[in-house]
Amino acid sequence: MKDWTVAAAHNNARWCDAVCRAHGHAGRFLPHMWVNAATVPRFYPNAVTLAVGETALEEQRSTVEILQKSNLPGRWSVKDSFHTLDLSRRGFDLLFEASWIRGAMPGEGPSSDIVWSREDKGGEGLPFDDPGFVLFRGRRGFKVVAGFMLYQAEDVVGVSNVVAEAADAPAVWRSLTVLAAQTFPRMPLVGYESGRELKAAVKAGFEAGDKLRVWVTARD
Repeated sequence: MKDWTVAAAHNNARWCDAVCRAHGHAGRFLPHMWVNAATVPRFYPNAVTLAVGETALEEQRSTVEILQKSNLPGRWSVKDSFHTLDLSRRGFDLLFEASWIRGAMPGEGPSSDIVWSREDKGGEGLPFDDPGFVLFRGRRGFKVVAGFMLYQAEDVVGVSNVVAEAADAPAVWRSLTVLAAQTFPRMPLVGYESGRELKAAVKAGFEAGDKLRVWVTARD
C-alpha cells in the first residue's frame, strides 16, 4: 500500500463529515471507520473505512450491520477506502471502483484561456465557514466552464468535484495543482478518480495509487 493512501482516506472522510455538518448532520469517527446514521447529501456515503487489518474489518462489518438495521431511507453507500471490505454477500452492489491519486507540480502542457477565481459563496450546503475548504471556478468569458473543490485536513489537501469539458480536462488538472500549491503551500495534494478523469489527472502529472471502491445497498 502507498504510504499516502491512509492520509488520503482520512482526508476524504473529513471532507464527507464537513459537508454533512454543513447540512446539519455531522457524522462520527470510530477507530476504523467514519459513519453517519442520518440521511446524507446526494453522492456522499454513510460510511468510509479508515484502516486495514482484521480488527478494522471486524469493526467495519459490525458498523455496516448496525446501519442496515437503522432503516436508512433509500439506497445508501459505503466507501471501501482500501478495497478490502467485501459487501457483496451483505446486501450491497458494487457501485464503482476508482484509484487514489497524488499530485505533483505539473509539467509542460497546452495553455488554457480559462480564468480562475476563488469563490466564497454559491453552493448551498457547502462548508464555507470551514477554513480548510476552498472552491474555485474557471470561466471562459462570462461562462463557467470548470471548477473544483479543495479540503485541507490530515496534513494533506484533498481535491474533489472536478468539473471540466473533455478538451479542457488535462489543462484544468494542471491548473488546479498550481492553485492548490498556492492556497495550501507545501501540502501534498490527493484525491481519487476513475475513467476519463483519472486519465486526465495522470496526463497532468498525477500518480495513480491504490484502489478503492464504493458499495451501495442493493435494490429491493
